[in-house]
Amino acid sequence: MSTRVFTTHSAEETVALGRSFAPLLAPPKLVVLRGDLGAGKTTLVKGIAEAFDAASSDDVTSPTFTLVHEYRGPKASLFHIDLYRIDTPRELETLGLDDLAAEDSVLLVEWGDKFARFERARDVEIVLERISENERRVRITTPQADGYAVSPGSSPNF
Repeated sequence: MSTRVFTTHSAEETVALGRSFAPLLAPPKLVVLRGDLGAGKTTLVKGIAEAFDAASSDDVTSPTFTLVHEYRGPKASLFHIDLYRIDTPRELETLGLDDLAAEDSVLLVEWGDKFARFERARDVEIVLERISENERRVRITTPQADGYAVSPGSSPNF
């Protein structure tokens, strides 16, 4: 496992970090996004969706009430999933999330840490922490060995 920690100082930098990190998410991937309400999980997803040419950042919104938003790009389908309002494994099963997993899909699961199955199956974990009104600490853990670096506005070095 490899963990990198970044600090962003604005929503724009958080979006840029998502864009920079997206190449490491070649499908199929299961990404667990952790962080309190308002930590910037959806803001990070905006950049990931842009990098996959699946949606503009303006089109990416929180799926808190719809539970799942789908964004289709030319090389991947992104599923932005919010489990905040899901409390039991039975409720989780009714969502049919297993049907979304495919060779060309990236599942970006907010609040996935509520369920052990996502903790076990995740490929990547991203933890966002609100430091101040605009500042966020972002910790990205991947199974990838050391040797890459990502900074907002740049491309990863592999």
